[in-house]
Amino acid sequence: MRLNALRLPLALLAASLALPAAAHAQSWDVTLGAGTDNRSKDASKSDGEAFVSGEAQWNSADGFFYAGPAFETVKSNGSNIEVEIGGGIRPQWAGFDFDLNAVHKWRLDSNPGVDDDAWEFTADMKRSIGPASARLRLQHSPDGTGSVKQWTWVSARAGWDFNDKLNASAELGYRDQTNAVSYTGYNVGVSYLLTQELELDVRWHGTDADEPGEQYKDALVATVAYMF
Repeated sequence: MRLNALRLPLALLAASLALPAAAHAQSWDVTLGAGTDNRSKDASKSDGEAFVSGEAQWNSADGFFYAGPAFETVKSNGSNIEVEIGGGIRPQWAGFDFDLNAVHKWRLDSNPGVDDDAWEFTADMKRSIGPASARLRLQHSPDGTGSVKQWTWVSARAGWDFNDKLNASAELGYRDQTNAVSYTGYNVGVSYLLTQELELDVRWHGTDADEPGEQYKDALVATVAYMF
C-alpha cells in the first residue's frame, strides 16, 4: 500500500474529529473497519484481498442531516485507496424510513489517463416490524470510475434480529452497467455484536457474472467494524 496515499484520508478523518459541534446534541460517529475482501454490490473492489476502511460522520441534532468523509483500500487501475465525501438526509413517511444521499469518490494515484472520480447517488427505503426488517435500495452513477460509464444498482434486503446482538440478512440485487458486465448479485450472512462498539460480519457473496479473475468470484467474507 502506498503510504502517501493514506495521508489524505487519515487527515480528513482527523480534521473531522477536530471540528467542534455547534451544539452538544450534534454528534460525530467514527467507524474503523477491516475485512478479508472489500465487497461492494457483491463484487470485489480489492481483487479478493484484505482491506481497511474508515469513516467520520457528522449528525445534526435531530438526526435528519448527516455528512462526512470516508476512505477504503481498493485495488484498481494502479490505485490502492479510494476517498469520498458526501452527505444526505433521513426523512420518514407513512411508517417508512428513507435515506437519501450523494457522495463524490476519488481513487488516488490511479494510472495516467484513468477516470479516477465519480458521483454516486443512493436512495434507501426501510421498514422494521418487530425483529423483521426490510430495505429497498436504488443506486446510480452517471459516470463510474475506470472504464465504467453509467451504472444502476437495484436491490432488496431482508433481515431478522434473533436478539440484541445477533442478526441474519440476505440481499438480492441487479447491476446494469455501460461498458462493463451487467450482473445479478446476492449475499447472505450474519452479524454479531462482540461488544457495544465491535461488530463481526460473516457473509457469502456471489454473482452470475462469467468473468475471469477475483472481482466477480463467489467468496466468503469476514469483516469487523469498530464504532465510537
